[in-house]
Amino acid sequence: MKILDILPAIDVKEGVAIRLVQGELDKQSKYGDPIEIATQFVASGASWIHLVDLDAAFGLGNNFEVLASVIKSVDIKIELSGGIRDDESLNRALSTGCTRINLGTAALEQPEWTESVIKKHGDKIAVGLDVRGRQLSARGWTKSGGDLFEAITRLDKVGCARYVLTDITRDGTLTGPNLELLKEVTSFTKTPIVASGGISSLRDVKTLTQLTNDGVEGVIIGKALYAGAFTLAQVLATAKGE
Repeated sequence: MKILDILPAIDVKEGVAIRLVQGELDKQSKYGDPIEIATQFVASGASWIHLVDLDAAFGLGNNFEVLASVIKSVDIKIELSGGIRDDESLNRALSTGCTRINLGTAALEQPEWTESVIKKHGDKIAVGLDVRGRQLSARGWTKSGGDLFEAITRLDKVGCARYVLTDITRDGTLTGPNLELLKEVTSFTKTPIVASGGISSLRDVKTLTQLTNDGVEGVIIGKALYAGAFTLAQVLATAKGE
């Protein structure tokens, strides 16, 4: 059985690491310096970090310099997300030395540009599919972006390397992952999935480890780590079946 990738999340707003509930800016908790948090994740054994520029995602400016500093401060793989929707923002993101880019809004609103980016950069590009039910959400989750399965069909045709699948209704709620959605998507596409939203316990992580052969490649964990539901070291051990 493949080992589930664990991606602890750092969401940055106005230079500070925060967590949202269901993607709403008025439901946030602040957790401090992103570099300190990244360093702690590395010390706990992380091999990935999911790093998000929330201001860029919502169209409220950006935290590029902070994110670039975080990436320079650690020697592990980084998935960078938030506000990457044209050549300028893509090239700037790639210049940080991150391992891969997670496209969100752009992939939904500019399919031709997304296709060219996937063809040019291949495995460096993931597409974020943020859903409520079967409907995609865009622009920091404030606008509808069409049907999930239509988007997957289109992206599969152009060779998208992986999808980051987030159930918005569960994000930051500690109510457990949407297993039904994950099973539906992994049976629909052979493209690897990184799951996100709702992870609340080590049992949730263990359940996802059983889906690795079906196509669930990794899981992004945010709120549960910050709330102290478990430690990153415990999650990493669970992912390895220890």
